Amino acid sequence: MIALSLAEIASVVGGQTYDIPDPSAQVHGPVVIDSRQVRDGSLFAAFVGERVDGHDYADQAVRAGAVAVLAQRPVGVPAIVVEDVQTALGALARHVVRRLGATLVALTGSAGKTSTKDLIAQVLQRKAPTVFTPGSLNNEIGLPLTALTATEETRFLVLEMGARGIGHIAYLTDLTPPRIGLVLNVGSAHIGEFGGREQIAQAKGELVEALPEDGAAILNADDPLVRAMASRTKAKVLLFGESGEADVRAENVRLMDSGQPAFMLHTPSGASEVTMRLYGEHHVSNALAAAAVAHELGMSATEIATALSEAGSLSRWRMEVTERPDGVTIVNDAYNANPESMKAALRALAAMGKGRRTWAVLGKMAELGDEALAEHDAVGRLAVRLNVGKLVAVGGREASWLQLGAYNEGSWGEESVHVSDAQAAVDLLRSELRPGDVVLVKASRSVGLESVAEALLDAEGEVAAR
Repeated sequence: MIALSLAEIASVVGGQTYDIPDPSAQVHGPVVIDSRQVRDGSLFAAFVGERVDGHDYADQAVRAGAVAVLAQRPVGVPAIVVEDVQTALGALARHVVRRLGATLVALTGSAGKTSTKDLIAQVLQRKAPTVFTPGSLNNEIGLPLTALTATEETRFLVLEMGARGIGHIAYLTDLTPPRIGLVLNVGSAHIGEFGGREQIAQAKGELVEALPEDGAAILNADDPLVRAMASRTKAKVLLFGESGEADVRAENVRLMDSGQPAFMLHTPSGASEVTMRLYGEHHVSNALAAAAVAHELGMSATEIATALSEAGSLSRWRMEVTERPDGVTIVNDAYNANPESMKAALRALAAMGKGRRTWAVLGKMAELGDEALAEHDAVGRLAVRLNVGKLVAVGGREASWLQLGAYNEGSWGEESVHVSDAQAAVDLLRSELRPGDVVLVKASRSVGLESVAEALLDAEGEVAAR
């Protein structure tokens, strides 16, 4: 983070200083909420959680090198005391972002946020120093923590913004006002919480409403609910997608036998071929979104295509492909799931598994509300239509709907099975996998199906990741 004195931080967050012998002492390290992550020059933000109270670790944090603690009460070590630590953290992020002068790029959407954010970061890093959200830290705490990692050298700040209700993105854009706002899609993720796609669109569109007149709204031309957001901003609008009306578009899209997509990228500055290292055709839309951001920031089509072709996966458990020594390929996409991403992963599995036996180890998709039964049934049916060799549905009621959909679509019999938990899935796979098989593992985060992928890899000892 940029260096700030404790006196300045206290002024910015409206806090009182306690046990601080030198208010001019500077915080120059990261702001952290885990005392184990403290480094020399850090500021430790003490949150009160359900199980752990960060104030209990204040002394440990200072002994580890923290200059002070951001706290809600005096803690016997140098501290800036505020009414609410989360609010203070946001105020500090807002102050730092305004001091920086970096171009802030914010993105949201129902699916693909993290993968797209990683692509944008890898493309923009070729142009100038870039800071971006690690993993999926896209909420009221994770976003300011990311913003506070920026330094004087930072030129681009790429922030993923998540929402679980109306007003969430408006709050985040107030903390970190973007110049470029990207909306990927409006899908079914969290539809049970929002109540419908129109409500999701209302929430996601708060991003483009926050843009300045000299900013840019980058919108998915292939998603009608996203495209309609053009009316909600005074900023310039740039469309991406496979539509012929898109400013940044893909032509001749194809999925190679490896499951990796290729296409011709067209931007207003020219065209260039892209062959991606990532797996799944859904990454084409993500790549186009990243290309639109890069074009807006002055990169040529050739520069963008080269960067996209060389970009890899930066976040764990998202189409993470590993091949065991016996030739079994494990596709760990278990970080999260919604109907759109589940279907995209199945299509990638079908492409990767041509001439091989394929397995789809799937669990529930959470937060779908009244649409849960229909959406799980549709995913099970799609597995049949794509000729997946065997569906293993893992878990309770929602998993049974996956298996029933597959059974009703194709009368699979033993080609689909419902098992009670992750260990039962591991036991089944260990007994039946053959060299050359391809296994997809995917479910909502709460299911924890990454344990299946990890168990299958651990069982074979050393593996060769690609």
